[in-house]
Amino acid sequence: GLTGIFCHFVLKIAILESFLIGAVISSTDAASVFSILRSKKLNLRENTASLLEVESGSNDPFAYMLTAVVLGIMNGSASGPKIAYMLFAQVAYGAVAGVVVALLALLFLKHVKDNTGNISAIFILAAALVAYAAPTVLGGNGYLSAYITGIILGNRRIPNKSVLVSFFDSTTGLMQMLLFFMLGLLAFPSQLPNVALVGLLIALFLTFVARPVAVFAILTPLRASVRQSLIVSWSGMRGAASIVFAILAVIDPAVIDNDIFHIVFFIVLFSILVQGTLLPAVSRKLKMIDE
Repeated sequence: GLTGIFCHFVLKIAILESFLIGAVISSTDAASVFSILRSKKLNLRENTASLLEVESGSNDPFAYMLTAVVLGIMNGSASGPKIAYMLFAQVAYGAVAGVVVALLALLFLKHVKDNTGNISAIFILAAALVAYAAPTVLGGNGYLSAYITGIILGNRRIPNKSVLVSFFDSTTGLMQMLLFFMLGLLAFPSQLPNVALVGLLIALFLTFVARPVAVFAILTPLRASVRQSLIVSWSGMRGAASIVFAILAVIDPAVIDNDIFHIVFFIVLFSILVQGTLLPAVSRKLKMIDE
């Protein structure tokens, strides 16, 4: 919301397009944060790592819903009742599907003997795909469903769990490479200078104003320390999810005047280069490193 207001009143972008930009870049990327922390062998105090993980995993579905709502208004396909039902369907169907798929998967794993873990790995991969696809057919949120399924399965005692963790670590690495390869095919570096100023101003506002205001507004009533709020504010890096949502905006029939894809691409590059590079130093400066 804050980013949308900034884009409209400062950068003079159309109001709906401004909020579309805000929606697209509202998702944070935990993978980037944890990749940096692991490579530097750093852990954060006050359970901040877990907080960032939950935030990043849960805000992808909501960023998707915000993007879908704004695009629906822009292309004229969404009205008040339609938006209300879509939000209900996204959350309700997504949450229910996530729980149901997880419970069925646990029931299967409990009754099937698998000494090597190979069958279990393939089965859980299939369960993840079903968790995403099933609610999507009904208008639910596949991201939310898959996330809930993963949380439930990941926090239960299941056979060959160490094998499964190794398998999904490798699978995650492969998916990230494929995703960034696809993004590289879609991005044109020659377009970045044209959006550099707009992208830089949005990135600076997002990093130093919008994100800190939102984080402090939420964490202060929960009695989080100032140091924790500051490191959470700095750790809100944008990543591949924002670029994927930008692709959804570009292929939508809604009329968009600005090159949103490359604006978002620039913001993500800025976020990873600046916030990512300085994250270890900021963590040490705030004395948030847990040795």
